[in-house]
Amino acid sequence: MKYISGPNSALEHLDESAAPILLFGRSESRQVPSAGWSAVETIRRAKLQPSPAAWDLLAIALSVVVADGASPRKSSPDGWTREFELDIALHDPDRWAPHADSLADALQFLTTDRWSLRFRGGGALPTEPKKPRFPTSDAVALLSGGLDSLIGAIDLTSQGRSLFAVSQTVRGDAEKQNRFASLIGGGLEHLQLNHNASTPRVLKETSQRSRSLIFLAFAVLAATSSLSYAYSETIPLFICENGFIAVNPPLTNARVGSLSTRTAHPDFLGRMQRVLDAIGINVRIDNPYAAKTKGEMLRECLDQDLLVSEAPIATSCGRFQRFNYTHCGRCVPCQIRRASFIRWGHSDPTQYVYEDLSRRDSDHAAFDDVRSVALARLTVEQDGFDRWLGSALSSSHISNRAELRDMIRRGLDELGELHTRYGQA
Repeated sequence: MKYISGPNSALEHLDESAAPILLFGRSESRQVPSAGWSAVETIRRAKLQPSPAAWDLLAIALSVVVADGASPRKSSPDGWTREFELDIALHDPDRWAPHADSLADALQFLTTDRWSLRFRGGGALPTEPKKPRFPTSDAVALLSGGLDSLIGAIDLTSQGRSLFAVSQTVRGDAEKQNRFASLIGGGLEHLQLNHNASTPRVLKETSQRSRSLIFLAFAVLAATSSLSYAYSETIPLFICENGFIAVNPPLTNARVGSLSTRTAHPDFLGRMQRVLDAIGINVRIDNPYAAKTKGEMLRECLDQDLLVSEAPIATSCGRFQRFNYTHCGRCVPCQIRRASFIRWGHSDPTQYVYEDLSRRDSDHAAFDDVRSVALARLTVEQDGFDRWLGSALSSSHISNRAELRDMIRRGLDELGELHTRYGQA
């Protein structure tokens, strides 16, 4: 699948074999995908001045997320893996061209698709504000509306960090993001952005394996607009996610590859850090909970009163919108959430559509994700932990394998407590 992306001026004289993607503008045709116009307007209203390199990173991320969403996996030969050729207009293509293969490799790890990237001139650089505002926060943190990012922001501010919180807005979470930002640390600088990727609805691919690139691009926009960045300081970018879900070890042989998401996997984050360093974007990616389970994050949170108040409304479910903004209770993220409350030692007031995992039907105990956890535990019992874990930590970007191995074992133990509670020992 071939795509060519850029502003209107860069889409004239198209290669007829490539589909166009309009960046930073609204498409007049429903058949031409577009993305980014809302982010430009939000940044303009906030009077921020991100670096040109940050805008180019966003152009790349927008192109990727639109191509991902417009290319159904079911049309690929194996029903999942796709091949992409992206020709992307950038403000400074010469700066990015030497690193196209590195970015493509990072995307291949993230989505398990095959990517080929080419950069050319003609990219858009939004007009700078006449009187830019430079936020004085000393770090950027992603604030999703989820439980892990909530804990991360609480802990970081409790440790004295001044945070610039950045959110990708999605239906069902925007109000939570605003609420958390207003409550944490006496109120955080908060930027909510949306990629507004539009694709013909009939072609929509919903797996969204590339979305973490957008999260990073939005955070880099915020980081490079800060006062500290203007003074050439390196800005910490905190992506707070429990280590078990970040590594997301395949629970069974059937859940390999991109069937397990890799949004905050240390391999992907390591690859992206190398790209940022090579480009000269002074942002340091950090997941301070890479070696913590979700239960440990809850137990060790530095403001327990605030966490007790807000944890029940934070989102964890992988199917939250599908169930009318209610946690399903049976997907892997929901099971990890439920197990973490047990380890925390607090009652879980969350409403779950499928609460009783002991029921022996396809909606509860026999649901695929519930059975996958049960099979993982059985495999560990019969074949040993390391046999089950396999090559999940075999990455050159992982230097603390022993620490992560122990964390994954503890995370599986937390899931075991949940299953034992529902008679699935």
